[in-house]
Amino acid sequence: MNYRFVGVLLFGLCSAGGAHAAGPQITVTLLGTGSPAPVMNRFGPSTLVEAGGQRFVFDAGRGALQRLRQAGVRWQDVDGVFLTHLHSDHLVGFPDLWLTGWFQGPQRDRPLRVWGPPGTQRMLGLLRRAFAVEIQARIADGAKAEGAVLIAHEIREGQVYAHDGVRISAFAVDHPPLRYAFGYRVDYGGRSVVLSGDTRHSENLVRHATGVDLLIHEVASPETFARAGLSAERSRPVLAHHVTPQVAGEVFRRTHPRLAVYSHIVQPSATEADLLPATRTIYDGPVVLGEDLMVIVVGDQVQVHAAQAAPALDAAPGQAPPRQAP
Repeated sequence: MNYRFVGVLLFGLCSAGGAHAAGPQITVTLLGTGSPAPVMNRFGPSTLVEAGGQRFVFDAGRGALQRLRQAGVRWQDVDGVFLTHLHSDHLVGFPDLWLTGWFQGPQRDRPLRVWGPPGTQRMLGLLRRAFAVEIQARIADGAKAEGAVLIAHEIREGQVYAHDGVRISAFAVDHPPLRYAFGYRVDYGGRSVVLSGDTRHSENLVRHATGVDLLIHEVASPETFARAGLSAERSRPVLAHHVTPQVAGEVFRRTHPRLAVYSHIVQPSATEADLLPATRTIYDGPVVLGEDLMVIVVGDQVQVHAAQAAPALDAAPGQAPPRQAP
């Protein structure tokens, strides 16, 4: 299924007069808002951030490449990938993004840069070994060798990227039992976006997200575990590694974002009724439940464009349908 975008007024954040805000913008597309469960309405965690003519993908869960195509973004134009942590649900779409984005259609002719926690370099090296036969075969068929190169940047807390006015900073979050898990903050032209990554309550996240324009935060719904028939013994450790809507509401209350958006929904069957009323017991500011292919434009105002079903668009192999302006 492909999608078209319809601008909607939410919490007085959007101007009634048009889709484009004046001045610098950061455009965020929720490529995947789900969790490990293999469902069709919420693909694996992945977020596209566009700023200053640059495009970055944060995490590459299941179906990230397909969602990029539906969003009208050529995967060859992705300037880099940022990984929050090394859990499989945030990674399984990466080989597809890397390899198909290299040899299919208009080929990527430059290395793909990847930022991630310690362990990223070893993982990428092992992926190259695992796909060595594939890489050799595609080069023999004419793919440009440099497009298969992966450049790893293992990160610590602090600024990890700066170019043409776009600054990306990493900050440690709390996602046991992993030793290394990060959130990211993107700053451009006085606009700011924070992506929480996977975390339980994190004071460090509160520090880095205070006053941000857009806070994209993970959430876990206890009600969805109960509906799925999972025992408290099974659900307790999962919930302990994430935040409930009430805990997220406290984070929003303290950070005062212009807009808070839920993504990485655990379980992906969670509805607004599961999440928003519980959030509002703590926080009465603007918050929405993210959906795959939702677009948020951060400019003078914060605009949300919801994804709606539309007729399929055909494109030449390796190309995306034209991206429509939000």
